[in-house]
Amino acid sequence: MKPALDKVTIKGFKSIRSLEDFELKNLNVLIGGNGAGKSNFIEFFRMLLAMIKQDGLKQFIGGKADTYLYGGPKTTAAIEIKMRFGDNGYDFELAPTEDGFFLINNEQRHYFPNQATRNLGSGHFNPALLIDKDNSAHHGSQHGASWYTYEAIRSWMIYHFHDTGINSGMRRYHDQGHNEHLFMDAANIAPYLLTLKTVHPSSYAEILDAVRLVIPFFDDFFLKPNAEENIRLDWRQKGLQDYPMRPSHLSDGSIRFICLATALLQPKPPSTIIIDEPELGLHPQAIAILAELLQDAAKRTQVVVATQSAALINHFAIEDIIIVNRMDGQSTFERLKEEDFKVWLEDYSVGELWAKNVIAGGPTHE
Repeated sequence: MKPALDKVTIKGFKSIRSLEDFELKNLNVLIGGNGAGKSNFIEFFRMLLAMIKQDGLKQFIGGKADTYLYGGPKTTAAIEIKMRFGDNGYDFELAPTEDGFFLINNEQRHYFPNQATRNLGSGHFNPALLIDKDNSAHHGSQHGASWYTYEAIRSWMIYHFHDTGINSGMRRYHDQGHNEHLFMDAANIAPYLLTLKTVHPSSYAEILDAVRLVIPFFDDFFLKPNAEENIRLDWRQKGLQDYPMRPSHLSDGSIRFICLATALLQPKPPSTIIIDEPELGLHPQAIAILAELLQDAAKRTQVVVATQSAALINHFAIEDIIIVNRMDGQSTFERLKEEDFKVWLEDYSVGELWAKNVIAGGPTHE
């Protein structure tokens, strides 16, 4: 398994003025009111994932660098990022240019056991990490520190299954050959499931079991490519095995849960799975099963979830919860401790404490 993001410092990024040495565990459930900063935290992952592709940072920013600076360029001269992945670390700054893009400055990579730091330079539009990852390894390791950092970030998957409309990719035909991993919007859900059925039948069976718990009339997927070798998410209903159903026969919540179950039960998960509001459109019973899937996935990889659902957080330990608040115009992040709520938890669930504002994570009026 690729190393997860253990600790992060973010300064000057959108509503995050200063988040220093923040520890991320295997399971991280962010809750908070609208505008608190949960989405900006996820946007940080999106930016980093774009940045490690050639010219990806330029395309992601699109000439609007000032909008990514906390308080604008008059308040924030540069965004500062520090990350730790196990034994390896990666730091850099993003300084805005006059034409609305970012230069990467003070780029460094670290190998902590040897206290080894390599300065990768400044003034780049593409990270020097992309070149340094191919340099020789440090002593006793197959690869260098930059390679491990690059592989960890490259493996991140930010799943977004909100678009379940009739024209969404998950409901349409897709090229059977696009089957190596599940796309972020699950547009290739059908070819990916066919590969699991063929190559990883136990994982496929687990997905079927989860889907049947949420959709009791569901029997199995009918994954048969057409003459053009395209495939869609056809399925069979119990008692009607001779009549395949189409993706259009699945409700928005049902098809979204199928995508969530597939992402969380995949046999070779990415280093970090990030999902924003996975509970959207799900029945309360489905939310309980979703929580179990998230907990199971966190045993095999790192999971970051942003939610506003009291029903969802009811199923997690209080140490899994990170409260995101907006104070004095900036986002704050705090991981909860059971000892602080021990008396309350004797009579109330985590979700009830949040709804009662005992856990302060609701709308903030500044």
